[in-house]
Amino acid sequence: MAAFFGSVEEMKKVFNKFDKNGDGKICREELKSILSALSSQPPSSDEIDTIMTVMDRDGKGYIDLDEFIAFQGTAGVDGEESRTGNEELKDAFDLYDLDKNGLISANELHAVLKRLGEECSLSDCQRMISKFDENGDGHVDFQEFKKMMTNA
Repeated sequence: MAAFFGSVEEMKKVFNKFDKNGDGKICREELKSILSALSSQPPSSDEIDTIMTVMDRDGKGYIDLDEFIAFQGTAGVDGEESRTGNEELKDAFDLYDLDKNGLISANELHAVLKRLGEECSLSDCQRMISKFDENGDGHVDFQEFKKMMTNA
């Protein structure tokens, strides 16, 4: 999944979005907070526990940057893990596809980025969408999203 976020520097930026208090660790509450902001239905306690168990490789009760990067790098390899990487891309796509029509509009992108605390205008989002909108319909479909994320 390293290709999903691109460079290590980009992964650090994503990590820092999760790490709200800036202590270099993603705790259970920070994980729950960001996942709740990204979804119309907050994750259950069991889902948070599962994610923490998978990502917290040393069992210290938090996810550090190395664990975050290692987790992102586990997908996208041949075989079973590639399927997992594709599923993770679909999950990420679904976070932005707020109306669940199979397309990401500039308005949807803007709404999600705003929830994440990103400061960008609707026109910035329209430019981002148009950059990857291969068929010119004004939206990004899953295939366009997949190309965008794997070529980041």
